Amino acid sequence: MSFFRRLFRAAADPPREQAPERPAELSPAPEAQGDEASWWASSSAEPDAAPPKRQTAELAHTGEGTTPMTPDDTSPPEPPQAVPDDSETPTAPQSAISAEQARAYLAAQAAEEHSADAGDTPPEGTPVLQEAEDDGTRNLPLDSAPAVSAHRSAQGLAAMAARDIGRVREVNQDSVLALLTTLPRAGGDVTIGLFIVADGMGGHQGGEVASRLAVRTIVYQVLSQLVMPALDESMTEALQPLMISAVQAANEAIWDSAQLLGTDMGTTCTAALLVGNGLYIAHVGDSRAYLLEPGGLRQLTADHSTVGRLIQLGQLDPSEAREHPLRNQLYRTVGQQPQVMVDFVYQLVGQSSQLLLCSDGLWGLIDEPMLEQALARSPWPQDACNELIALANLAGGDDNISAVVVALPIAER
Repeated sequence: MSFFRRLFRAAADPPREQAPERPAELSPAPEAQGDEASWWASSSAEPDAAPPKRQTAELAHTGEGTTPMTPDDTSPPEPPQAVPDDSETPTAPQSAISAEQARAYLAAQAAEEHSADAGDTPPEGTPVLQEAEDDGTRNLPLDSAPAVSAHRSAQGLAAMAARDIGRVREVNQDSVLALLTTLPRAGGDVTIGLFIVADGMGGHQGGEVASRLAVRTIVYQVLSQLVMPALDESMTEALQPLMISAVQAANEAIWDSAQLLGTDMGTTCTAALLVGNGLYIAHVGDSRAYLLEPGGLRQLTADHSTVGRLIQLGQLDPSEAREHPLRNQLYRTVGQQPQVMVDFVYQLVGQSSQLLLCSDGLWGLIDEPMLEQALARSPWPQDACNELIALANLAGGDDNISAVVVALPIAER
């Protein structure tokens, strides 16, 4: 540093007295002096070279006080700056800047959520996060609920199909199906349900095959002629001929198989199609369809049996049908003739609560008041099916037992 003192004195005219000691408040700290000396020692190529302009100059004494001077500029310099020079101070690492921004963002988000929950404004100086104009999502309080949640239905649409071998038979020749789906349509989505009970006959290799073939054929017909065209917005098939032709197609398939196998297999078949508020039922044999209405249980189908015909003609009381010797004799089945006549029933659901399809292994052992009580006891179809099958087994279970229960939507309470 003595080199700079000699240089400053040589430039001054007239010569000045020796400069006093530097004030304590302007003297650099010992650490800073060491750093400054080492910086100059490592960066100065020639000992006689003048220091850069930006370097802090020594203080020269004047008559009025001490002022900083530089070799190239005799005008009074600006006061020392508190901010260090960019060329001498390293910049903050990018990771540190990112961390600071992340902490600021999280703090602002927490303050905004707290303010939204408390219903007040954030404290002054807290950064506020603005939602993007195209983002309408936001956090909802746990107690938030739409107004429609105040309305509760007493019962919704659900279905269950169940079958049981009973307590006497060695093979279960019954087949059942319950299918619920929703079809997207341009004019509004449509709920569709398909429910089938088929009670096979014709021995071990006959009735079991016939009932399964009936269910398979009807499902294929309905899917290919109703569901798939509805998905393509090209459905033109009327529902009544669709259901009748589906059962007739099952009759043809069973008849052809029976001819190849050399059997007389056949089956009953009761198939119900639910579309919106309407029921479309195709029926052959003595498997039944019931509707539980506010006034009680009502049978929708007529039995194609000798006893059923006698009851229709008024020649036999229904209470005597259970013990009649001809109660199992059918005059119309699916698959035992090349052609079959199919009964069709259309029924609005209205205020009905449940639909029941069942084989004679159920309704032949349990009378209608008990069927009605079992359905009314539970809004869940699975529970109702389990109870109905248990009641039939308690009553003897001398035949295969099948039941399909459909819980129909009940108006909002």
